[in-house]
Amino acid sequence: SYAEAFESVARGPNKGLSVTKLAAAPRPSYRKGRLGKRVALVREVVREVAGLAPYEKRLLDIVKLGSGNVEKRCYKYAKKRLGTHKRALAKREEIKNIYSKMRARAAGAGATA
Repeated sequence: SYAEAFESVARGPNKGLSVTKLAAAPRPSYRKGRLGKRVALVREVVREVAGLAPYEKRLLDIVKLGSGNVEKRCYKYAKKRLGTHKRALAKREEIKNIYSKMRARAAGAGATA
């Protein structure tokens, strides 16, 4: 009958030969934008040798003085200089990390002296 003939037709999501899918290796393009060891080392050396840019020194001063809403003032200054929200937030965090390392180094030096 027509119904039996229709049932025997391969159709729908499960049609065709059933196979087990192989796990594909991640594509190299998925790594895009990740920080590699070599790049991190080069940036660290450049930062040590070249130091901070003038606007970064100003950001560091804003963090050091700590009057008023430091986070907001730091962000606004960075955004004006760098142009985008994302870059400003990243720079603010970078400067805060630099300041915390400076304080830790100073505290370490004070404890040994």
